[in-house]
Amino acid sequence: MTMRKDIYSLPAARLVALAAAALLAGCALGPDYAGPPDAAPNAARGGQFVRAGADANAAMPSNRWWEGLNDPLLNSLVQRALEANPNLGVARARLLQSRAALGLEQANAAPTVGASALAAHARLPPLNLSGSSSSSSSPTSVNLYNLGFDATWEIDLFGAHRRAVQAAGASAQAAEASLADVQVSLAAEVANAYINLRDRQQRLALGEQSVKAQEDMLKLTGQRVERGTASSLDQIRIQNQLDGTRADLVPLQAERDAYLNQLATLLGQEPGALDGELAAAAPVPLPPSQVAVGDPTSLLRRRPDVRSAERTLAADTAKIGQAEAARYPSLKLFGVIGLGGTHPSDLTRLDDFAAIGAPMLSWNFLDFGRAKARVTQAERVRDEAEMKYRQAVLEALRDAEDSLSRFRYGRVTVATVARTKASADRALELARQRYAAGTGTLIEVLDTTRQQLSAQQNLLQAEANLTRSFVGIQKALGLGWSPEPT
Repeated sequence: MTMRKDIYSLPAARLVALAAAALLAGCALGPDYAGPPDAAPNAARGGQFVRAGADANAAMPSNRWWEGLNDPLLNSLVQRALEANPNLGVARARLLQSRAALGLEQANAAPTVGASALAAHARLPPLNLSGSSSSSSSPTSVNLYNLGFDATWEIDLFGAHRRAVQAAGASAQAAEASLADVQVSLAAEVANAYINLRDRQQRLALGEQSVKAQEDMLKLTGQRVERGTASSLDQIRIQNQLDGTRADLVPLQAERDAYLNQLATLLGQEPGALDGELAAAAPVPLPPSQVAVGDPTSLLRRRPDVRSAERTLAADTAKIGQAEAARYPSLKLFGVIGLGGTHPSDLTRLDDFAAIGAPMLSWNFLDFGRAKARVTQAERVRDEAEMKYRQAVLEALRDAEDSLSRFRYGRVTVATVARTKASADRALELARQRYAAGTGTLIEVLDTTRQQLSAQQNLLQAEANLTRSFVGIQKALGLGWSPEPT
């Protein structure tokens, strides 16, 4: 039940009656959260992704999507990163903070009980009770012993504590979703770093093979120059091509080392810790022929950033009620029980005690609009959270559609580049045969060698891009996280 009526103008009797009714009915000021707005009506109707191709189906995807690449080493790296990455530790610490804040708000609704004990000795000066200028009284010594208990309880008249608990609970759930979002990003980042590493290793191996072939050709050409069957210009051309190929390997070597360092850091280890484990080159893992993507509705339910934005909206909605309740009176109950006297034995006289019980009603009714301004501020914060939620939904859908489009056309690119590479292989073989038979020139061989090497490099790059697009789909779908135990 929601109460938003302005009660500043109500008589005192009606105000007390309203407070009692609110207490008995369990009402709270401010708007009740009714769920997030419908930011994507077409997706909510359970439609399909617009950019999904024939290689994407509506089956529910696996949360451990990296296992679909069939690379045991990648599986191990992702699992170890999810266990040891420092960023996950930061997110978990924030989650524990938010849960502690929730526990604090729940405890604030309960009474506060305290105890105190006192043992004091006082020496008082002589007392002149007759008013004369002289006194023969001697100083007085007094002992005082006291044992007391006190309790304070603020009655939640207008739901301030209830709204605080609602806000803290929603904030804790938002922190859980933020942790899940870190897991999603981490799994994708490990996979992309691994793909890039394997891509650079393959391209380095290809370049080293090309260097070896060019060195053999340079040696053969040198022998032909000595026999007079080739010119020194041919030798210089081969040497220039060899130097260029060697130069192309240098940035690839630096990138390979950088990805090794990145993987080690993602796993919470020092750079170089994985060099031995990942030193052997391996092919880039390729995605399956069919990719399960589900539907937009399940995407929006699953994506952690959307869930975090929705829970933040719920928390900010509850905070409006907190600000509303601060405008109205608060009622606190005080109670004190004390035992004591001038001797320690007085502490055992249970029938001789002092007790005080008092309610206190306070109301800051003349604050010149400060409380109302805080309510307005809370409402605008809630409006901002709603816009952020709408934006998160639209961004999530766009990420998914973009990833599906890149993946679909990435397959076309791989097929096209594979045909180009096959043609370059045949052209190089023919050029070598013609050159060996004396019907072709060395320039033809060098040109076709460069073209064949470029085609091989392009194919490796296209395959790596395709697998990265697959990873992008999984990240866009919000996969790769597991719930944290409460």
